[in-house]
Amino acid sequence: MSLLSDVLATIFARQSRKALPPPSKQTTEALIEELLSTQGEVSGMTAAAQILDRFAGMDDAAKLAFFDHLAGDLGIDPAKVRAALDAFEGEPSQKNYAAFLATAEPARQELARRLNRVPGATPQLVAMRSDLLRLIPRNDPRARIDLDFQHLFASWFNRGFLVLRPISWQSPAYILEKIIAYEAVHAIDSWDDLRRRVEPTDRRCFAFFHPAMPDEPLIFVEVALTRGIPGSVQRLLAEDRQPLAAEEADTAVFYSISNCQAGLAGISFGNSLIKQVAEDLSAELPNIDTFVTLSPIPTLTRWMKEEGIDPATLDADALRATAARFLLTAKRGDGMPYDPVTRFHLGNGAYVHAVHAEADTSPKGLAESAGAMVNYRYDPDTFVENHERFAGAKEVVAARDVRALLQSAAAA
Repeated sequence: MSLLSDVLATIFARQSRKALPPPSKQTTEALIEELLSTQGEVSGMTAAAQILDRFAGMDDAAKLAFFDHLAGDLGIDPAKVRAALDAFEGEPSQKNYAAFLATAEPARQELARRLNRVPGATPQLVAMRSDLLRLIPRNDPRARIDLDFQHLFASWFNRGFLVLRPISWQSPAYILEKIIAYEAVHAIDSWDDLRRRVEPTDRRCFAFFHPAMPDEPLIFVEVALTRGIPGSVQRLLAEDRQPLAAEEADTAVFYSISNCQAGLAGISFGNSLIKQVAEDLSAELPNIDTFVTLSPIPTLTRWMKEEGIDPATLDADALRATAARFLLTAKRGDGMPYDPVTRFHLGNGAYVHAVHAEADTSPKGLAESAGAMVNYRYDPDTFVENHERFAGAKEVVAARDVRALLQSAAAA
C-alpha cells in the first residue's frame, strides 16, 4: 500500500462511526463494483468498510449469495486470458506481460486486497474464509474461490510477518482465555489446569501472532521440559507431579499444537513454529539436546474398524504393533500416510521415534486411538534428509524399534 494509503487508513481508523457517511442504499454487488472501479482512497475505504459490515451481518443464505457473486461474476474470462497470452507470445513485451497478468487474475483477488485496506479488515477476511469453508463443500465448483483466499493468505501470513511470543501466567487474561478456548488436543479444564501448563519452570508455551491480528494467536505449542522421552500424557500433565528445574532437563516435548483460526486452515505455520521454538530453547537451555513430540494418533481406531480390528482384543504389545503398522503402512489414495498428524510431522522432517500404549487414557484418547500415542523426533542433523525422503518417495522414516514392532505385527 502506498504511503498515502497508509496515512488515509490511519485517518479513517480514527474517525468515529458518526463521522462516516451513512450506510449506502446500493446493493452489495453495486458496492463491490464501485470499490473495484474507484481510484479514490477515502471513498474506496468507505465502500470497503460497508461491504465488510454487511457481510458480517448476513445470514448463511445471504453469505452464500455473496460467494455466488464472487464465483460467478468476479472470476476470469478465459477468452480474454487466451487473447492476452497470444499477444504476449507474439510480442513478449512488458506491456503485454502486464496485460496477461491482469486478465489471468480474478477480480475477487483485487477485491480482497481493497477490502484489506480497511483497518481491522484482516481478521474479518479470515472470518469470511471460515464461513466459506463451512458453507461450501470442497467438491462444489464455487469452492474454487478458496484458492484465491489461500493465495493471498499465504503471502499475508508468511513467516516474515509472524511474531513469536511466549505465553506465561503473566500474559494478559484475554490471551490466556483464548489459549483455553483454542486448545484442540488436550482440553484445558480450568484456570488451575492452565496454570500448571504455563507457570512451572519446566513448562513453556509459545504462539505465533500477526501484526494485523495482535490479540489473536494463530497457532500455539505447549512444551514440557523433561528428563528422557515420556510415553504418557497423563503423567506429563498430572496435578501432583513435581516440577523439574529447567537446567536439569535434557528433552523438550511438544505435546500439544493447536491451530486457532478456522479461516486459516491449510496455511502452514506449524513447521516454522516448532523449529523456531527449538532454536530458542536451545539458545536458552544448552542442556536440552532432544526434541520430540508426544502426539495423538487421531485416526487409528477409525482405520482399525475399517480393517476389522477390535481394540478391546489387543493387549499393550499388540496395540503398539498395530499402531506401528498403521503409522508406517496405512496410506491414502495418493500414497501419503492415512494419519494427518503423521503427514504433518514427517513433512516437517521429523521421524517416528517410538509408539506407546496406555499413553492417553482420556475419553478422547481411547475413542480415537485406543490410548496409543507416538513420539515424532526432530533431529536437526536429519531434518533435511527426512523431509526429502518423505516429500520425494513418500517414505515414512522410523526408528529401528518402531520397525521391529512392524515386523512383530506382520508375524502375528
